[in-house]
Amino acid sequence: MCGIAGYIGERSVDVGTINSTLALMSNRGPDFQDFSEHQFGNKNIYLLHSRLSIIDLEPHSNQPFKLEHCEIVFNGEIYNYLELRAELEKRSIPIRTGSDTEILLHYYLLYGTNCVEYFNGMWAFAILDKKENHLFISRDRFSEKPLYIFQQEHAVYFGSEPKFIRSLYEKDIALNYDKMRRYLANGYKCLYKDNETYYSEIEELEYACNIIIKNDLSTRHKWRYWEPRYLPDEKISLDCAVEGIRERLVRSVELRLRADVPIAFCLSGGIDSSALVSIATKCFNKNVHTYSIIDKDPRYDESINIQATVDDTDCLNTSIQLRHEHTLDRLSQLIRYHDGPISTITYLIHSLLSETISADGIRVVLSGTGADEIFTGYYDHYLLHLHALRESDKFASYLEDWHDYIRPNVRSKVLQDPYLYLLDPDYREHVFDHSEKFNECLIKPLNYGFIEERYSNSLLRNRMMNELFHEVTPVVLHEDDLNSMCFSVENRSPYLDRDLIEYMYKVPDNYLIENGYNKFLLRQSMNGILNSKVRLDRQKRGFNASITTLLDFDRSDTKELFLDTTGDVFELVNRGKIEKLLSVSAIPNHLSKFLFSFLGVKIFLEQTKDAISMG
Repeated sequence: MCGIAGYIGERSVDVGTINSTLALMSNRGPDFQDFSEHQFGNKNIYLLHSRLSIIDLEPHSNQPFKLEHCEIVFNGEIYNYLELRAELEKRSIPIRTGSDTEILLHYYLLYGTNCVEYFNGMWAFAILDKKENHLFISRDRFSEKPLYIFQQEHAVYFGSEPKFIRSLYEKDIALNYDKMRRYLANGYKCLYKDNETYYSEIEELEYACNIIIKNDLSTRHKWRYWEPRYLPDEKISLDCAVEGIRERLVRSVELRLRADVPIAFCLSGGIDSSALVSIATKCFNKNVHTYSIIDKDPRYDESINIQATVDDTDCLNTSIQLRHEHTLDRLSQLIRYHDGPISTITYLIHSLLSETISADGIRVVLSGTGADEIFTGYYDHYLLHLHALRESDKFASYLEDWHDYIRPNVRSKVLQDPYLYLLDPDYREHVFDHSEKFNECLIKPLNYGFIEERYSNSLLRNRMMNELFHEVTPVVLHEDDLNSMCFSVENRSPYLDRDLIEYMYKVPDNYLIENGYNKFLLRQSMNGILNSKVRLDRQKRGFNASITTLLDFDRSDTKELFLDTTGDVFELVNRGKIEKLLSVSAIPNHLSKFLFSFLGVKIFLEQTKDAISMG
C-alpha cells in the first residue's frame, strides 16, 4: 500500500513542488519517498512514489522501480505474487527482490498490457515503457485502490488522491457543484453512478480499466479488461456450491494473510467479518488481533455477537467505545483529508478504528467489504429473490419463510410488501431514499432520474452487481482506503476476490436465500468454522449511528453550526428548508443521513473557500 502520482506534459515541475506533493503523500507511505524525471519524446514525465512497506521491507524494493526499459510506481498488493514468481523461476528469469512490485513488472515485460489477467490483487499502477514510448496505467477489478486522472490537451496528471494532482498542477481546479447537488439530493448511492469527483476536471478511473498514453499525448486509449457476467450453471448442486465457496473464500483469506508486518481484522457482530476471523484462526492457526466499535444504542449494539466470536476463536479483541467528544474536529479533519464530504456517518466512526489500529503498530487490516453485495445482505434482496423464483414450485415456501422470519425485522414500509417486484419490476425509489423530498431543498432542483447498468436479465443479480460496482461497495472502498491511509494502514477485502466472485456468478439464484436466511451459501460454507451464534443470527444491525448521537440538536450552537453563512452552501441549498428540518422533534434515519450530508458539504465548501483566500 502506497501513494502514487505523476505528470506528463511540456512543463517542467520544480523540485519544490515535487517535494510538497511528496509531503502530502506521507500518510500513504511514511517509510520511503522518491521520484524520477524522464524525457518522454518532447514531453517531460515525473513519477512520484511514497511507500508503506508491507512485503519485502528492504530498500531494494523501493519505488520508482526499474527493470530493463520500464519503470513503475505501484500502489496495492499482488496477492498471488509467490505463485507468479515460481513461474518466472521456471523460465530462469533472474529476480533480485522479494517484492510483488518486481513480479508485476516482470509480467508486464512478458505479457504487455495483458499482464493484469494474471494478477489476483488490488492495484493502481503506472508503467513508463521507453521502448513502446507509452505510459501504461491500470486499476484493479473492484476499484479497491484509488486512481484519479486530470487530462488536459497538452498534459496528463494522475494520483492516488485529488490533492496530489492539485499540488502538482499548482493552480486552482474548479469545484464540481453538480456533484454536490446530486449527493445532497440522492445520497451516497449516487456517487459512483459516474466517474466524476468533487473537482470538475478530475475524474476517477473506473473499475477494471487500463489506459495507454503515447508520448505525444495524441493517443489516449482506455479500455475495460474485465467485466462481471452472471452465467448461471444449473448443473451446480447446492452441496457443490457450498464447497466451491468455502474453498475459494479460505484460499482468498490465505492469500491476504501474506505480509511482512503485523495484520489485524475489523470485527463486527455480523457474519462477514466474523467468518474471516474464524478462517484465519481455525484454518491457518493464526493468533489474530481484532478491533471492534461498540455502540450502546441498541439499534447498533453488536457486542454479544462480537464476544461470541472472540470466545470461539480466542482472538485478542480491542473494543472501542463510540465516543462523541471532538466530533466536529474529527469530521473537519477527515473532510480535509478526503478532499470532499464524508459519505455517511459510518465512516466518521470507522476512522476511530483506523486510528486505534495504527497506534497499536498494525499495518494491515482485513475487513468484510463486499459480502452483502455478493451473497445477498439487504432486505430488498429477499423481495428480488421472490421475483427470481416466481415460477418455482417452491415459491409458496419462500413466501412463507419471508413472512415468518423477515417481515418482523423490516422497518421500511415499501419493503414490507413481498410482491413489490412482482408487481413493479422497475421499482427503484428506495435506492435514493427520500430523494424527492431532499431535492426540494436545493435552490436549483435536479432533473436527475435513477439509472442503473444492465449486467444481467436476473433482476436480483443485476441489482447486486449495481450495488457492487456503482452504488455501495465503491463508496465503502473509497472511505475505508482514505480512513486507513490517513493513519498509514493498508485495508484488504477478502470477499473481493476474482475467483470467488466469478464462481458466485455461476451459482443459480435459487441457492442464495433459503429457510428465511440471506447469505445462505456463506452461512452453509462456514458451518464448522464460524460459531453458530453468529452464523445463524438473522438480525441485521449494520455499522452505523444517528447524527443525534454525535450532535446535540437542543443546543443553540448546534443549529448555528448548520445555519451560519460562512461558506457557499446556501448557494446550493435553501436555508429556510434546513432551518425547518432542524426543528423536527424526532429526527428519522433518512433525515439524519441528509443532515450529515449537508453538514459535510458545508464544511468542505468552507475549507475550500478558506484555502483559496489563503492562496
